Amino acid sequence: MDLLNTLVDKGLRRELPTRDEALAVLATSDDDLLDVVAAAGKVRRHWFGRRVKLNYLVNLKSGLCPEDCSYCSQRLGSTAGILKYTWLKPGQASDAAAAGVAGGAKRVCLVASGRGPTDRDVDRVSETIKAIKDNNEGIEVCACLGLLSEGQAERLREAGADAYNHNLNTSEATYGEITTTHTYEDRVDTVQKAHAAGLSACSGLIAGMGETDEDLVDVVFSLRELDPDSVPVNFLIPFEGTPLGKEWNLTPQRCLRILAMTRFVCPDVEVRIAGGREVHLRTMQPLALHLANSIFLGDYLTSEGQAGKADLEMIADAGFEVEGTDQVTLPEHRAADGCHDGGGVCGSESGGACGSEPAPQAGEPRTDLVAVRRRGAGTDLAPNA
Repeated sequence: MDLLNTLVDKGLRRELPTRDEALAVLATSDDDLLDVVAAAGKVRRHWFGRRVKLNYLVNLKSGLCPEDCSYCSQRLGSTAGILKYTWLKPGQASDAAAAGVAGGAKRVCLVASGRGPTDRDVDRVSETIKAIKDNNEGIEVCACLGLLSEGQAERLREAGADAYNHNLNTSEATYGEITTTHTYEDRVDTVQKAHAAGLSACSGLIAGMGETDEDLVDVVFSLRELDPDSVPVNFLIPFEGTPLGKEWNLTPQRCLRILAMTRFVCPDVEVRIAGGREVHLRTMQPLALHLANSIFLGDYLTSEGQAGKADLEMIADAGFEVEGTDQVTLPEHRAADGCHDGGGVCGSESGGACGSEPAPQAGEPRTDLVAVRRRGAGTDLAPNA
């Protein structure tokens, strides 16, 4: 396809595709899907080789959020049966992080529900960052605490944080339909604050909320303009008890097209398959490794992921290798621009509990794969990593 040859050439030159080219990727047929994956895979391998960065989430404070983000199981008014607990102590968070590090994670992502941190919350997280870094040499730490006030990004950087995550989630035009308690501009402002403080900025999207192809292209183009080091691509987990609990709009093929489009628009950025990969990509997860160079290991914030051992086996079987702490994630030209290595992605749900039920029909919602997290941080049970 001439389209794909053009997109590969542009990706290798870090040239922005046109909007029509990005939309055309999302409109490709299933017959052309492997060609799309192969083309985007050339761009991925050019900038990141066959390395896969592993990241591990620690949910520092779960549930009871005052914001009304429609996709989130921790939102105001959510009746999803998730774990709810207040701040973990630094030692508890460090112990939780150790499981991910032992499983091969290079980055620990510290997440807390809420609109944004108070200064006391920043103190708590700073103590937690120190505890994790003292116990794990070479490990990166990303914070994801909501909207930042003036000076807070600088304080997190001084405490040793390497990155800050705050996702745009959807297009500016449709943001008000998803969240009303803060604005799209608030999110952009927080990403800019993190970047200005010298933190590795991380910002991504959530697909599957009923958005159009145009919305997806809009948000990815907006992310390209913001220039984060990391772009997480989340796939909505329709939690029962949330406004989007009935939204099952994704297929594995659709997810692969979205990842490919993101790679073409953001060729030299860490693209991470984030929440929802087990639920929506399912057995096609290995193909997605040809598009993204980063994933989470084990469980997510309020939902369970597939076993960490299965993640590692998948990476090896697909012919990829886990990125080590001695390897730099970003291409040399991005690191030379003063950006910190990599980028964390937080604030997403994913699940994956396999059972012995009959095989579902194509396109049938896989509600059986949404498993609420009952282990790890905030519980007495061992984490999955």
